[in-house]
Amino acid sequence: MTSGSGPLILIEKLSKWYKLGGETVKALDEVSLTIDRGEFLAIIGPSGSGKSTLMNVIGCLDLPTSGTYSLDGEDIGKLKDHQLATIRNQKIGFIFQGFNLLARLTSLENVELPLVYRGMPAKERRAVAYDSLEKVGLKDRAHHKPNQLSGGQQQRVAIARALAGQPQILLADEPTGALDSKTGEEVIGILKSLNQAGHTVVLITHDMTIAKQAKRIVRIQDGHLMDEGGETL
Repeated sequence: MTSGSGPLILIEKLSKWYKLGGETVKALDEVSLTIDRGEFLAIIGPSGSGKSTLMNVIGCLDLPTSGTYSLDGEDIGKLKDHQLATIRNQKIGFIFQGFNLLARLTSLENVELPLVYRGMPAKERRAVAYDSLEKVGLKDRAHHKPNQLSGGQQQRVAIARALAGQPQILLADEPTGALDSKTGEEVIGILKSLNQAGHTVVLITHDMTIAKQAKRIVRIQDGHLMDEGGETL
């Protein structure tokens, strides 16, 4: 949500290099980016542009080779693995293209899962999970398993799961990629509504039609970030 002061995300001259065979590949090359609390930002780029690497860094799934990344005032590069895991569980809500729901669990149980890892008491987490499902219009599907839901409904359950932990940021990686255009529009509509309610949303996509639903767009190409006017960030 929009509590706190200063930018939620501050990335300065961040690079990420990988060794591939005998070569060094620069997936990100001195990128800088500021994301304010309550923003709805789209990061758009083709396959191989570096957008997945940037998402992994923002999501604390990977660390930069050089440069700095601060999330909610905390220098992510200085944290140990267990601290990064806590950040991912408590401050970031992940929404993936493939939904990543557990087939043996109901919608309610899937939404509860991150709260189980937090050690939240059963009665409390059940109430939070119901509330999250209600926000995405799926409270009446709480006891359905993924194979009893449409693709759009599964993605809405995934959004509810991301919401349940009351994260600082919702990080959506190609959330409409596995959906038809009409269902994709419905999912983006939910993200827009959540943003209007105060949630910070970062959307990773290759689709300009989807990106245009955000309030701000930045492009990534060959590891470089550019604003809509083509200026390097």
